[in-house]
Amino acid sequence: MMQADESRRRFLSVCAQAGVGATLMPGVLFALATQANAQSSNEAAPFPKLTPEMIDQAAALVGLTITDEQKKLMMDGLADQRGMIRQIRNLHIPNSVAPAFNFDPVPGGMKLETVRTPAKLGPAPSVAGLSLSEEEKIAFASVRELSELVRLRKVKSAELTKLYLDRLKRYDPRLHFVITLTEERALKQAAEADTAIAAGKYKGPLHGIPWGTKDLLSVKGYRTTWGAGGFEQQQFDVDATVVQRLDEAGAVLLAKLTMGALAQGDVWFGGKTRNPWNPKQGSSGSSAGSASSVSAGCVGFAIGTETLGSISSPSTRCGTSGLRPTFGLVPRTGAMALSWSMDKIGPICRSVEDCALVMSAIYGPDGHDRSVKDAAFNWNAGFDWKKLRVGYFADAFAEPKFEAPKDGYEGATADEKQKKEEAAKSSFARRAYDAKYERATLDVLKKMGVTLVPVELPKLPWGPMTGNLEAEAAAAFDELTRSGRDKLLTAQAADDWPNIFRTFRLYSAVDYINAMRARSLGIEAMAKLFEQVDVIVTPSSGMQLRATNLTGHPAVIVPNGLRGDDAPPPPHVDDGESDNIGGPGTPVSITFLGQLYSDARLAAFARAYQEATGFHKLHPRLV
Repeated sequence: MMQADESRRRFLSVCAQAGVGATLMPGVLFALATQANAQSSNEAAPFPKLTPEMIDQAAALVGLTITDEQKKLMMDGLADQRGMIRQIRNLHIPNSVAPAFNFDPVPGGMKLETVRTPAKLGPAPSVAGLSLSEEEKIAFASVRELSELVRLRKVKSAELTKLYLDRLKRYDPRLHFVITLTEERALKQAAEADTAIAAGKYKGPLHGIPWGTKDLLSVKGYRTTWGAGGFEQQQFDVDATVVQRLDEAGAVLLAKLTMGALAQGDVWFGGKTRNPWNPKQGSSGSSAGSASSVSAGCVGFAIGTETLGSISSPSTRCGTSGLRPTFGLVPRTGAMALSWSMDKIGPICRSVEDCALVMSAIYGPDGHDRSVKDAAFNWNAGFDWKKLRVGYFADAFAEPKFEAPKDGYEGATADEKQKKEEAAKSSFARRAYDAKYERATLDVLKKMGVTLVPVELPKLPWGPMTGNLEAEAAAAFDELTRSGRDKLLTAQAADDWPNIFRTFRLYSAVDYINAMRARSLGIEAMAKLFEQVDVIVTPSSGMQLRATNLTGHPAVIVPNGLRGDDAPPPPHVDDGESDNIGGPGTPVSITFLGQLYSDARLAAFARAYQEATGFHKLHPRLV
């Protein structure tokens, strides 16, 4: 999920600093050449003849001066490289093929825990007050509670499945969170689960539990649309690894849930997924349907993905618990690729413990996704979290200070300037209001006996580093751009994928590699930070979101209360930005960060916070 205007500013900044070289000029030249000869058909445009004028255009774009003599020297080499590019393009490489390199977030000298142990559950919850006669209580029960009902055979999986299918059908017209129901598959799986459990073959806490997946995981026999216009009937004859593993755990797949088109935001080819707490707002995204359906009590749990906020943001908006795992913990085989060096798959649930149960089933190498480490996720509900060292980003919890906007006034009318200033004041009012919930978190932790250590996020250009994301995304959807089929996507504004893909075709290989080198600096800096503490408490938005997605660190996002009747109103237009949410009765969140591959102990700490606050037990009143 992208932040407004940031990718465009970053691109202009990068171009101003770029140097000349064989890795730069062909990409810029050939993008310019292709665009200059673009066709309205769905076939990729051919390359026109190279000219010195094209070199002038490319040089001007990246702030270089190239002499006539230098241009003559470059022509033959550029022509040869264009031929190489044409041959690679003719391979028509599908999205599922990863580059021949792997991003590794592990700093030198770090040793991973590899010995797996069985998950250790806490005491069984009381389910005395749960029955099918009270649908609302069942619908919003945790996975842990549902699993007890199923294990004790007080409720059949088939009954749960039908209840959740009915709710998906009932609330989808209002919340728009379903792309495809997998009803036939679900009813068959539920019947098989009931038979196995009756025969004493209980598989564990996910056995018979209905769930939904973001529609970028392939499921054999069903379409996988990626939420995007032009892909509505796409199918893959394979089950994604995560789907296979949840099948093996006995979970029951109910639906392919909505996602923002090609994993951006909450707008998909069928509309805009809504927030159950306030359906006038979007759910945020891109794991839009996953968060919305869990929040609405329409699935037991869901699977989402995050590249840059796509579990965190909808979990915040919809009041769910999300676990964004360490990069390389969960295999992405069978999932749409957006950024091979940043994509992560994780659970969105009603509680952190539910997230841990799902993670226990889906993590670990599968022999296909080469980025996955042989690291253990050993869930222990009884883990002694009090021995963990806990830090907090002190500056992020400071009282917000209003800063009048400084940019965007050039050429603006007096009325436009006034509107910009009013929007900035409204945004600040929402931020200042929400900050009191964040500061209250620190008070709760102190009452829990936690000694908080102030720490600072390493000061690096985290925003500009994420140019690698857009560049990888442009490569992942190369043919979509060149064919012109990108016009079929619903969203077509400056900050939507079609324009970003076109823009980042001009991002040079040199600058991509330098951005990855900068990530190496970030990895080392974060490693030093986590030498001081085991867990960091932070607001869910802000620069930490970019930093930790770049360095691959895990995060647990938890509900942190509801805004009161005195909350500033949300803006009239929901543009999906994190500071454009709010209004009375809507959720806020807090985030806990952990060391690489410490996901299980991080979840144990977040679970302790949930037990101390109970915010995860709140749910929207649907009508």
